[in-house]
Amino acid sequence: MRAWVFAPLLWLLALPAWADARMTVLVDLLELRQAAVILSDEGQAHAEMLNQDMLGGQGGPGWQMQVESIHDAGRMVEMVRRALEETMTSAEVEQAIDFYSTELGGRIVGLENAGRAAIAEPEVEQIARAHYGVLAGDHDPRVALIRRLIDAADMVDRNVSTALNSNFQFLRGMRDGGALEDSDEDLLAEVGAELEAVTEDTSVWMHAYLLLAYHPLRDAEIAQYAQFAETGAGRALNRALFDGFGRAYEDISYGLGRALALNMVAESL
Repeated sequence: MRAWVFAPLLWLLALPAWADARMTVLVDLLELRQAAVILSDEGQAHAEMLNQDMLGGQGGPGWQMQVESIHDAGRMVEMVRRALEETMTSAEVEQAIDFYSTELGGRIVGLENAGRAAIAEPEVEQIARAHYGVLAGDHDPRVALIRRLIDAADMVDRNVSTALNSNFQFLRGMRDGGALEDSDEDLLAEVGAELEAVTEDTSVWMHAYLLLAYHPLRDAEIAQYAQFAETGAGRALNRALFDGFGRAYEDISYGLGRALALNMVAESL
């Protein structure tokens, strides 16, 4: 009798561990660690440009250590995982696992990561943008498929929001580090003035990137992916990914802005 009484309690205690294990499966299938490393490398390359442009290339080992700490890939993964846990139901997690466990789902993840790493090269990005321009001008049906996928995940608006929030946090970091004196209202006005330009550029970049990444896929496979993206599970997954990476980018941007400002102030002393 006692064993029977305790059995439900043990089952309930096992639920969080089971949910945690299933989330680990999803994180692995999405190759979030690989994606975070790619984005970290991308961010560190941008930080080196800041070093050259604003520190005269004199950041040195101290600057590099700060940059590496700010762009910690492991912390980025944890923030995205937390967003997935907060946003997705257990049923949605299982549906996402079902899709990304397929051969197509696995290929898509690999292609997205490879495409993101490739388009970080300026020459590749330029070619990808030009290719999109040609296809769009010819009303190529593949562009419509890519647009369907972009719309399903609300990719343009979410990326624009992340970009503007990150720019604001970068400027806040610069101010808190002593390089700027602007109020929050001034910073928001400066960032908000870029809305139209950022939106247009983001739309072109998203189309160019996805056309590049999904080039090996057949139209029917892209349509199948779009069908998943349009489901409740697909929308919840994309919402969580954007929220998680968005938070990570905001933290990174603030930290980078503050570190840059502190180095600039130290140089002027």
